[in-house]
Formats: sequence, structure tokens, C-alpha cells
Amino acid sequence: MTLRLLVVEDDDHIRTALRWALEDEGYDVAEAVSGEEAIAAVAVAAPDLMVVDLMLGPTDGFAVIREVRREHDLPIIVVSARADTHDIVAALEAGADDYVTKPFEVKEITARLRALRRRAGSNGTATGAAAPPEVVLDRDPGAPLVLREERGTVHRGDEQVPLTLTEFRLLCELAASPGRVFSRQALLERVWEHGFFGDERIVDVHVRRLRTKVERDPSAPRLVVTVRGLGYRLDPQ
Repeated sequence: MTLRLLVVEDDDHIRTALRWALEDEGYDVAEAVSGEEAIAAVAVAAPDLMVVDLMLGPTDGFAVIREVRREHDLPIIVVSARADTHDIVAALEAGADDYVTKPFEVKEITARLRALRRRAGSNGTATGAAAPPEVVLDRDPGAPLVLREERGTVHRGDEQVPLTLTEFRLLCELAASPGRVFSRQALLERVWEHGFFGDERIVDVHVRRLRTKVERDPSAPRLVVTVRGLGYRLDPQ
């Protein structure tokens, strides 16, 4: 099946180069030159993946990502000339899965898209582990938190928890070995596969986002626990 990919970029040369390269990779590529056009295109075309620039005018890339994340969990890669750590973290907080700084090689974008597709195709199953039918992460009698890796879902009681692909993969990796401390580097290698851009703070950003969705009280996390100086572990409740 041909995957639909939306490129959101206001630079004609970059957008055209991306389109040609991605079409060579077999994607059905749509284009948008502004944030407003991108939001409209998502509603109409329902892309499977997105590549988004940040500097788009009145409705910037941050706003586009936040709007898309209201309804969709498709993989999103940011491409931007803004290399400041604050911008990278802000984009990831908004809901991006990956971040590439300009100038870049087109083959880097295609490689990262392939990695995201592999992660999506694995349904979140942890590396080297057979996924059990379901794992109860929090036995809250009113609303238990249940992870079903094979189905790619997490439920709090009767409600499905809307996790992004990266958040789901992160939770699966932690849940595969409850009580084990994972370093940030280990999580980068397992969840991001291709090593992202080398900044381990990407893990902290996604852990914060994950906690807002799975913890009873995100300000006092008990499920996804920080082990100071070492990393993170999952403590089933």
C-alpha cells in the first residue's frame, strides 16, 4: 500500500527536492506552503506521515503539530533551521516524533521516515520480547491502566489513552522489564533506533508527555519513575 506523506515547507526549492526524493521512495506526496494550508490538507487527505518546517508565517509549525495532535497520532518529523535546544524541545513537546536541522541531506529524512515506519509496523512490541495479550500497569480499582501491545492500545478504564507512536514505544520498552532502570541512551537506542540527533534530553521530553497521559498525578509520578543520575524505570501500581 502506498503511504500518503504531507510535506509542509514554504521554501520552494526544499519542498520540491523533498517531494522528488520521497516520491522516489514510493510515497504519495502532498504539499503545503503554510500552516493554514497544512491543517486543511490533513483534514482532507489524511496523510500517514508528515514532514513539517517550523517557520511558516502566522500559523507556524508548532501550531500545526499541536492541531494535528488533537485528532491524529501519525508520525511527524520536523525539519528546521532553528537548532536551539529550546526550539527542539518545544517542537517535541508539541508532539513531533523527530527533529532534523537544516541544512540536511534528503537521504537523512528518508532514513528517519523508514525508522518511524518500522516502529509503527512493530506495533510497539519491545525489542526481543514477545508481547503478552495485556499488561496491567496500574490496578486502580476505578480505572485500571492496561497496555495491549499487540493491539497497539493503552486504556484507562473504558477510555483509550491517546499516545503517539513514540510515547507508546517508550511505554512498551519500560513495561517489558518492570523495575529495571533504563538509561536515556538505552532508551534512545531501543525506541528511536537510529539514534535521533544525539541529544538524550529527547527522552526527558517524551517521558514528561507520557506522564501527563498515564499517571494519576503527573506532578507526582509513581508509575514512570526517575532514578536520579541513572534514568527511568516503570513501577506497576
